[in-house]
Order: sequence, then structure tokens, then C-alpha cells
Amino acid sequence: MKIYQVDAFTAVPFAGNPAGVCVLPAAAPEAWMRAVAREMNHSETAFLYPVEDGYHLRWFTPAAEVRLCGHATLSSAHILWEQGYLPAGAEARFHTLSGLLTACQAGSWITLNFPAQPAVEHPPAPGLLAALGIVVAPRFCGKNNTRFLLELEDEAAVRAVTPDFTALGALEGVRGVIITSHGSEPGCDFVSRFFAPAIGLNEDPVTGSAHTALTPYWSARLGKTELAARQVSSRGGELRLRDLGERVEIAGQAVTVMLAELLAAPGN
Repeated sequence: MKIYQVDAFTAVPFAGNPAGVCVLPAAAPEAWMRAVAREMNHSETAFLYPVEDGYHLRWFTPAAEVRLCGHATLSSAHILWEQGYLPAGAEARFHTLSGLLTACQAGSWITLNFPAQPAVEHPPAPGLLAALGIVVAPRFCGKNNTRFLLELEDEAAVRAVTPDFTALGALEGVRGVIITSHGSEPGCDFVSRFFAPAIGLNEDPVTGSAHTALTPYWSARLGKTELAARQVSSRGGELRLRDLGERVEIAGQAVTVMLAELLAAPGN
């Protein structure tokens, strides 16, 4: 059984966000998938198998299953086309905990179609700003489900944040935090970072699902539906975005960097 490592939201190896991708012939036991995800130790590992009109897809961090993951979906679509599971140009269809997700090719770019998850204005959770080390009040604080979205004063402030991950991971009801600001360079509308120690991810290198909140937020702030974004983690990544109202398009590139043979198959 093959398992791939793909760097997503980048065109060059060793940047963007690495994901494990395991294409299975059929459903596998959840305990086995969790064990493989812990072994891979990426922010997410994707497991998919064919169904009648596409693929069933699940994502696991080393600590938990997640309901939505952008970079591992991008990586999965990339592998389906690259390895010949799908013919070039065919739509990739994924049945997930967040409903039907699709992906299509446009040259070297892959475009995902995800449900929008806008953040509604909400006060910071008790201890959140202190855990992030933020002393200047954010320009906006909102929340969708259990993710907080904070707009800071500028890109320098976003880059300078150094969270106390132990304190952040202990906050009640906080599974993830997005921080963002206007981009400081031409051709970049906004930048962001994402932290989720509560689910085993201190800082995620590039977070596609965070842009289901960031896209409607910045679309409204900037008065435009097409956006260019950069996640400014140490690895970094580039995204092209489009606000469709109830859905968002998230586009990025991907490159395969590793292929391994998984000897511990389900049931072994």
C-alpha cells in the first residue's frame, strides 16, 4: 500500500504545508487511520477510497479527526491526477464530514470548492489575547464554531506573534485561532497565521480551511471577490481565493516529495 507526502499551497518542495495521502481500496478501521496519522506526524493525513461518484475522504491530525482540511484535500486531488486515479481534467469529488467537496485543475493550480464559514463578531475568549501575547487590542475579533479570527494592525504584528502554546491549548472552547492583517507587499491582499494546539497543531504552515472564514471577511473589508493571500508561517504558502457567497474557491499548487510503501496494512 502506497502513502505519499505532498507539500500543498506551494510549487516547490519543502515549503507550504505537508500532508500524508493514503489512497485505500476500501474503508479502513478508524483506529488504524489514527495510528497512521500519528506515525506520519503531519498536521493532517488524508485517507480516501473510491465510491460510486467520487471518493470518501477523512482527515486526521496526530491527535484528532477534523471536519474540514484544505491542504490535505488539495494534496489528495493532486495525487489522484498525478498517479492516474483520475484522468487529467476530470473533477475530483470528495464525500466528507463537511459534505461534498470538489476540486478541479487549471494548469498547475488546483481549485477547491468549500462551504464558506464566516466569523461573527465575538469577544475574545478569556485568556486568549494573553496566550497569544497580543497587547494591542485587535481591530476585529470574531468566531465561527470554535475558531477565533482576529485582525491585527499590520503584517509586522501578525509575524511577531509568539503564542504560549500550553496556555492557548488549555483555553476552553478554543480549537483554533486565525490571526490576519492587510498584506504589506503588492499582489497580496492579506496575510494570516493559524494556531491549534488543542488538536495537536501548534502552528499550521498553511491552512486552507481557515480561508473559508478569511475569504468572506476580507472580501467584505476590501470590496472585492477575488483575493490573493499568503500564510506567513516559517514554511509559508500562497493562495488564490474567490468569494462565491455561501461557498468559497481556494486555489493552490502542490508537489509530491515522498512516496513510501506502507507495510502495516489495515488488519495487521
